[in-house]
Amino acid sequence: MSTLFSHFFSKNNEIRPQKADFTEVLSTIAVMPKMLYFYGKMPQNRPKSVAIVGTRKPTKYGSEIAYDLAYKAAKRGAVVISGLAYGIDSIAHRGALAAGGVTVAVLGTPIDQIYPREHEGLAQEIVEKGGMVMSELPRGAKYYAKTCFLQRNRLISGLADVVVIVEAAERSGSLNTAMHALEQGRELFAVPGDITRVNSRGCNRLLAQGAGIYTEPEDVLDLLFPPTEVAQREQKRLLFGDNSGETAILRAIAAGERDGEKLAEAARMEARIFNQNITMLEIKGRVRALGANRWCLA
Repeated sequence: MSTLFSHFFSKNNEIRPQKADFTEVLSTIAVMPKMLYFYGKMPQNRPKSVAIVGTRKPTKYGSEIAYDLAYKAAKRGAVVISGLAYGIDSIAHRGALAAGGVTVAVLGTPIDQIYPREHEGLAQEIVEKGGMVMSELPRGAKYYAKTCFLQRNRLISGLADVVVIVEAAERSGSLNTAMHALEQGRELFAVPGDITRVNSRGCNRLLAQGAGIYTEPEDVLDLLFPPTEVAQREQKRLLFGDNSGETAILRAIAAGERDGEKLAEAARMEARIFNQNITMLEIKGRVRALGANRWCLA
């Protein structure tokens, strides 16, 4: 690790997978890690998550797809998981960061060896913006690159609800992640590509074998956040006003009350205060007058 980042990564946390909501799911995979080491903040309460992985040498097409999905998934509240590698991995992390979301980088190296070293700055940004850099290998551990990076892939897929492969050659490590995803019962998508491109062959083969066809972010987002759940959350959000009085009126109307006097009574307001609040709600476009001092949600 370079001198520039050695202080920042001078101390890491450690935890057994079953001791945290976010990592408990790893206790169900074929080879559960004995311990996890990490920098940053562990996501709480098992948020929805998507793993985005792919080639280290993406085309503009693949880069745009990975960034767009990561950005929109993070905006919706999903954790974006990848491996901090060149190409699709780093693009996915950056897309999530640009959205102000949370992203998790799973290393194939010991926790004190960010790889590639050129991504130490990206790792630091992930941690500083509320995400996490994780490894199952402790500080100073000896490792063999040919096996450790493949072993790491089971953690990337294991932590995710959905795995998306963006551009992969026939012998890509991303296909190893896809294999783990299938074994672990995760939803798997692949991005179709130009049949003449080497880095499309792996994804196209996955599609031929039954992987879900990724055509737009909603393919994944509708799985993570079913439309009915989104509608319910949006409806709940709409029942909050800019103060407690507005909120009380909105909730009384949502409960079925229409009459102004009864709304004021339900909100426990004097007529003057009720009139002030209902007028502001009408100005803001939150309620609509029905006439005769009757109201409904706009």
